[in-house]
Amino acid sequence: MKKLFVLLGLLTIAALVLPACAPASSTPDCKSADVFCAALVTDVGKINDKSFNQSCWEGVQQAQTDGVADQIQYLETTDAKDYGKNLSTFADAGYDAIVTCGFNLGEATYAGAKQYPNTFFIGVDQFMLADDAHPDLPLKNLVGVVYPEDQSGFLVGALAAAMSTTHKIGAVCGTDLVPPVWRYGEGYKAGAAYADGMNATTTEVNVIYHSDVGFDKTFTDPEWGATTANAMMDQGVDAVFGCGGTTGNGGVTAAAQRSLFGIGVDTDQYFTLPEAAPRLLSSALKPIQPPVAAQIAAAADGSFAGGLFTGPSGYAPYHDLDSQVPAEVKTMMESILAGLADGSIQTGVPPVKPAQ
Repeated sequence: MKKLFVLLGLLTIAALVLPACAPASSTPDCKSADVFCAALVTDVGKINDKSFNQSCWEGVQQAQTDGVADQIQYLETTDAKDYGKNLSTFADAGYDAIVTCGFNLGEATYAGAKQYPNTFFIGVDQFMLADDAHPDLPLKNLVGVVYPEDQSGFLVGALAAAMSTTHKIGAVCGTDLVPPVWRYGEGYKAGAAYADGMNATTTEVNVIYHSDVGFDKTFTDPEWGATTANAMMDQGVDAVFGCGGTTGNGGVTAAAQRSLFGIGVDTDQYFTLPEAAPRLLSSALKPIQPPVAAQIAAAADGSFAGGLFTGPSGYAPYHDLDSQVPAEVKTMMESILAGLADGSIQTGVPPVKPAQ
């Protein structure tokens, strides 16, 4: 049964987290041809967000566990203006592969790949195709790892609608200016509508994006996430999808505290958000760790190919709530997963938010 939960692979949870610091003289010499070094630069946010940044770091850690990387390190970005500086810190120190985590780092990653052609860059959630602003793409030393977030959102939206007794479900998300976040939220709506069509129900879906603040706040505001989720639940919502770093975690935890359903994001948050685990119905998955580790390995063995790599989608097991999920709902979820995989089910969500 578990093989049905994830398309193309299973998400492995790695041990967490090493102390952060910039490359220092006490570390191995990354400029040596005999030493392979891999680094991570986060978007604005922390490495222990129990979601996106953490999953990126786990991929780098996996490369070291697998014996690919001799030295690994990360830098947490605190201000978007430091993207380029943080990349250069590692590139100038001789790091062989640099992972950048998040859509907002796309331009800095592209610029870094051009500035340092002998360094491999892996941009997670960065859709990179040739256009007027990027005429030389694809670059041989740059790969963008992307995901069909709309599919994972669709899956948990269908699950939430099928499990809701009030026929009201919600989602607390980061800004919709980030395409992957928007795809999650809109996929959630579409999945709920699809389940309604299968089950002859009508579900009210309330998706709120934290687009009223800057990028320095939108993914790091658990208080807003909790307050927003509680306001929804006061109006009858009984399932909350948290989508957007610790902001989303705040909403999921608030749902768990009220013994309602929480739904995680990116990784299987049953393992990373213990305060919500007993009431975590599932998580919308986009396994980041395996593709990141694989791309670092490709950089090390000479098989690295620039361009785009599309990762898998899926949903996590029901864990503690498995006995509460009716057999017919489990069958519905398996059929939707299969339909998304073979293309017979389409989410209807475009790659980016249409212009207003």
